[in-house]
Amino acid sequence: RFSDCDPAGIVFYPQYLVMFNGLVEDWVEEGLGVGFRKLVIDRRIGLPTVRLEADFRAVSKMGDKVQLQLRIERLGSRSIGLDSRCTSADGSELRMQMKQVLVTTSLETHQAIEVPADLREAIGRLHGTLQH
Repeated sequence: RFSDCDPAGIVFYPQYLVMFNGLVEDWVEEGLGVGFRKLVIDRRIGLPTVRLEADFRAVSKMGDKVQLQLRIERLGSRSIGLDSRCTSADGSELRMQMKQVLVTTSLETHQAIEVPADLREAIGRLHGTLQH
């Protein structure tokens, strides 16, 4: 999108973080069926990022179709490790890869809490057995 690009016509690197944040929201909402709004607004559970590592491999230009992928690397008692990737539309070229750790928190106390049982179960159903 035009709004994702800098004056050189390539994706401005912070926009990848915005895109991947949207991917996490969609994953919780649609992929896991837990409901991102319900989790954050109704249940007051946050999923802030506490660790982030990004590798930019190739340029994405305005008009390029890309695909975003999310894979669970680790499911801990209070954290979720993600491996997210942006590839060309056909998946043949890795454009950007991001390793990220999310922590489940109480939005009342801003302290880490256990990954809620329904979230843990949904991740297990969708992604299979994971390391704890």
